[in-house]
Amino acid sequence: MVREFSAGGVVLRRMSGGWHIAAIEPEKEEPPPGRGRRISARKPVLALPKGLIDEGENPVETAIREVREETGVAAALITKLTDIKYVYIRTWADRERVFKIVSFYLLRYQSGRIDEIKPEMRIEVRRALWLPLEEAPVKLSYSGERQVVRKAQEYLQSHPEV
Repeated sequence: MVREFSAGGVVLRRMSGGWHIAAIEPEKEEPPPGRGRRISARKPVLALPKGLIDEGENPVETAIREVREETGVAAALITKLTDIKYVYIRTWADRERVFKIVSFYLLRYQSGRIDEIKPEMRIEVRRALWLPLEEAPVKLSYSGERQVVRKAQEYLQSHPEV
């Protein structure tokens, strides 16, 4: 089984009296038109920014780079939150089973404008947005990432100085 290693971030920013996190809506191809296709709008996929660790890069560097590339904001490390592990099947290539480990870090917003990303990133990211932290465990699409955000909330409760 192929193994992949990625890293991503939960970027915290204090706005409007509360904590928000940077989230992305990945760019997904629309299903082809045909019988059985629903006309109604489907719920968008919301995820945390993350990506593969490049050669010569450590996971923290990857998380900070992926956040910048996918959201348009610069962020600094607070702490490591957790690793999530799962298996998926590559549907776009060789149908290979992949064991994936994603290291997630808690990051603090430093600068930049959300969704101000390079045009070439639009093939991966439809949009980036600030999401109220208390809504994230419900609005994020992937259960592993919802658990990551809960860990971020726990960290904030035990470290009010953040």
